[in-house]
Amino acid sequence: MHNSPPSETGSTGLNRHHWWRDAVIYQVYVRSFLDSTGDGIGDLAGVRAGLPYLKKLGVDGIWLSPFYPSPQHDHGYDVADYRDVDPVFGDLGEFDLLMAAARRLGIKVLLDIVPNHCSSEHPWFREALDSAPGSPARARFHFADGRGPGGSEPPNNWHAMFGGPAWTRVADGQWYLHMFTPEQPDWNWRNPEIADEFDRVLRFWLDRGVDGFRIDVAAGLFKHPDLPDSDDPEADARTRDSVNPLAWNQPEVHEVWRRWRAICEEYGAQDGRERLLVGEVSVPTAREHALYVRPDELHQAFFFDLLGAAWDADAFRKVISEAMQDIAGTGSTVTWVLNNHDQVRTVTRYGEPTPEGSGLGTTRARAAALLMLALPGAAYIYQGEELGLPEVVDLPDDVLTDPIFRRTGSRARIRDGCRVPLPWSGQASPFGFTSGTEGAKPWLPQPEYFAEYATDRALADTRSFWHLYREGLHLRKTLPQLGEGPLDWLDTPPGVLAFVRGDGLVCAVNFGTAPTPAPVPGTPLLSSGPCPPGVLPGATAAWWLNDL
Repeated sequence: MHNSPPSETGSTGLNRHHWWRDAVIYQVYVRSFLDSTGDGIGDLAGVRAGLPYLKKLGVDGIWLSPFYPSPQHDHGYDVADYRDVDPVFGDLGEFDLLMAAARRLGIKVLLDIVPNHCSSEHPWFREALDSAPGSPARARFHFADGRGPGGSEPPNNWHAMFGGPAWTRVADGQWYLHMFTPEQPDWNWRNPEIADEFDRVLRFWLDRGVDGFRIDVAAGLFKHPDLPDSDDPEADARTRDSVNPLAWNQPEVHEVWRRWRAICEEYGAQDGRERLLVGEVSVPTAREHALYVRPDELHQAFFFDLLGAAWDADAFRKVISEAMQDIAGTGSTVTWVLNNHDQVRTVTRYGEPTPEGSGLGTTRARAAALLMLALPGAAYIYQGEELGLPEVVDLPDDVLTDPIFRRTGSRARIRDGCRVPLPWSGQASPFGFTSGTEGAKPWLPQPEYFAEYATDRALADTRSFWHLYREGLHLRKTLPQLGEGPLDWLDTPPGVLAFVRGDGLVCAVNFGTAPTPAPVPGTPLLSSGPCPPGVLPGATAAWWLNDL
């Protein structure tokens, strides 16, 4: 199962480890992290102020959600200018200060780049609207004539992932394609202008010192050249996932990642600092996932199957085994994730859907975290995960901002509940998130029970989620068995998973509710909950060092 990492030769000529292969990256959802201006919206100066907290936690780098100029129809994933900072988040000078501070602390910085679509306010799309059908400006997007009498029906039957048709008609009668919202027109990557433009965007940020990019909708970009009807046009909207095979995962996309990888390699050859490309890749199988992380394409792609797995030992083992076989087999490492800004938080997902979360969800989420940190490869942590934050499931309709809710009227799979601003201190909202006047309000309301999860309380309580994550991250850095390396399954009773890493590091998880005999005698090195010697309680994970 184990693939030794290739050596990396830097400007010194010495072989060194590829930093990204076993890195732990912290996802910063900028507007909800920390507000420095008192307007209730987090910003880049707030991220800079929070860097010492992240350094103390022990992460290797951060991934910043989009902060580019945007009308914010989808909170920055509708980009109007890929080479600047939206004033609500700061400016390029503040970005440079953030980069310098991160560099001093040894924290890598990844930017979120959105190449599948832009904002309807992007200058090129505005130019397209002002241009005639068939013009070069329209060729940058997917404009087409409609069907039916007078072209009054969309060019095909596709539906957008966020609800409704995937086409919007413009004043002259043509239609344009948008796989998310009408405010997010899809680029036409069959037009070479688009690839050239994104080369320039990458270089702009690489020249400012970034360490790489998280790529939004990395299985997107190209559509079937004929834009035919789909056999299941509502599949994307029904699943809230990119499953329409005519709109996603087209073979031409791999050439884009080879091109981007070459740009990153060029910069690495100049200064010996390896730049990372990590893709949001949603494809049906681990085998298809593996195609994106071949040696000349993306370095990493998020493996969402673990995030989607039910709390079940067999389900987790199947997901982990397939990933190790198909993805690690490419020479890459698996990129594990349990939470992100689009998914219900683990504390709620694994427990009962109550506003405050449940004890069962909490114990399971702690166990899942310890399991993830013991797996070979890299791991991504979503802000607030280290605090054990539950999903905020009872936000009133009038504060919801997710375009899914605006377009469908349904609260199913809306994402506001995992994006509520972080609690930092105190007993009442805004819990130290925002500065300024006493009346300053976070852009989404924080529930009263967030007081129990504030970072100051978490740091003071050695039994907190935060200390579990910090100790797990510390051991990943200090124990050679963790991070990259082999994984071998151990025989266990039903409902229990156990595996050995390297030379005698054992991780075991009891997915059941009743205690079972521990696979290793003695006191664990680290456990997600109380774990007496020789016993593995229900919903508990533990690590042991043992000579096997």
